[in-house]
Amino acid sequence: MKTAHFMYECKNALSGFHTCWEVKILYKILKKKQLNESIVYMEIDAPYVAKKALAGQFIIFRVNEYGERVPLTIADYDRKKGSITIIFQAVGGSTMELASLDEGEYILDIAGPLGVATEYGDVKRVAVVGGGVGCAIAYPQAKALFNMGVSVDLIAGFRNKDIVFLEQEMKDVSTDFHLCTDDGSAGFHGFVTDKLKELIESGAEFDEVIAIGPVPMMKFVCKTTEPYGIKTLVSLNPIMVDGTGMCGGCRVTVDGKIKYACVDGPDFDGHKVDFDELMRRNSTYREQEKAHVCRLTGGVRNA
Repeated sequence: MKTAHFMYECKNALSGFHTCWEVKILYKILKKKQLNESIVYMEIDAPYVAKKALAGQFIIFRVNEYGERVPLTIADYDRKKGSITIIFQAVGGSTMELASLDEGEYILDIAGPLGVATEYGDVKRVAVVGGGVGCAIAYPQAKALFNMGVSVDLIAGFRNKDIVFLEQEMKDVSTDFHLCTDDGSAGFHGFVTDKLKELIESGAEFDEVIAIGPVPMMKFVCKTTEPYGIKTLVSLNPIMVDGTGMCGGCRVTVDGKIKYACVDGPDFDGHKVDFDELMRRNSTYREQEKAHVCRLTGGVRNA
């Protein structure tokens, strides 16, 4: 385990300014894979996080002392090895910086596990629905259920076959695996909601549906299951800053009440979530992001 030393000035009421030293544990990247053109897999040495991690929880990382705090769901963990796995899309400054690191290099900060672990209850058959990069979060959910002896239908949706990732891994942790592509280039031609409805109408009796992915996808999964009275759990991804309930940035409305995704979630009853409000809040900084000049690329991104 590697450490780094940081020096800074601090002030004491009695002795005035003096030099302080901070010793930090660094987190080594054990394994890195490029899953598609923008999705990156990383296994990281983080024994204290791995010791407590459960499906549904997340970490907050900081690449270096000048980096922003970014939340990422724990995609997998190995308690014996003392490692956690994260799978992320390199779309912003911090995730691009993280993606630029190689095996053997180090991340400055990882805080976690954060959030409330998923509670499954007494279930016999569950549909786990993932959309795009959300499949990275659907995978640990399906794995946890499958290892409990639950019958798992894993429905994974992508725009096309070229961006599919974790296909074999998802097959290995599901009773029935359903790959969907918007353009029909692989698997079922259609949206995950189409496949889910097809399964329900063909007689599949799900005790619960778990949906993870873009907010509109989760909204329409809930609209699909609501007429059938199927309990539906969603993993929410609002704007988040500190991850410990202090800033209020990740607030969402659930059943008419304010909840915080970082400490009350990220899992909530999807039939009670105000998805329209969540989409509005997630787009708060869209105009600023369009005009933002990225320090990494030197140009305007997302325009």
